[in-house]
Amino acid sequence: MKSTSYYPVIMTDDVAGTAAFYCAHFRFRPLFESDWYVHLQSSEDEHVTLAVLDGTHETVPEQGRGKVSGLLLNFEVDDVDAVYEACRGAGLPILKEIRDEDFGQRHFITADPNGVLIDIIKPIPPNAEFAAMYEASALPQ
Repeated sequence: MKSTSYYPVIMTDDVAGTAAFYCAHFRFRPLFESDWYVHLQSSEDEHVTLAVLDGTHETVPEQGRGKVSGLLLNFEVDDVDAVYEACRGAGLPILKEIRDEDFGQRHFITADPNGVLIDIIKPIPPNAEFAAMYEASALPQ
């Protein structure tokens, strides 16, 4: 199978509010909007997309209907400190304070109105122990 696109779809009972959250705080813009589905694209990178879907919509198989749970979205960014300050300034919940991890990330975690965790990450060089676990081309510089 050759994939031509990949994006997460957040199932919610508040499609408009969830879409507005990602537009306001993470620079997404709608490419398609209806009352039951919104397809979002990053204003900064056309390959970064996200969708929001009414979890009770008929296109979702009955056994799969509901709200999202157990989801963590990772966004890699150039300036994690600036995004952290913007999120704090906007009053978003900070569930994990900004920090450097030995495995090669500077990051913090917030959440959207549905409780979806959002991990904002800047790759950094890992310590020697973790560097040995990376395939050479995947090592952050």
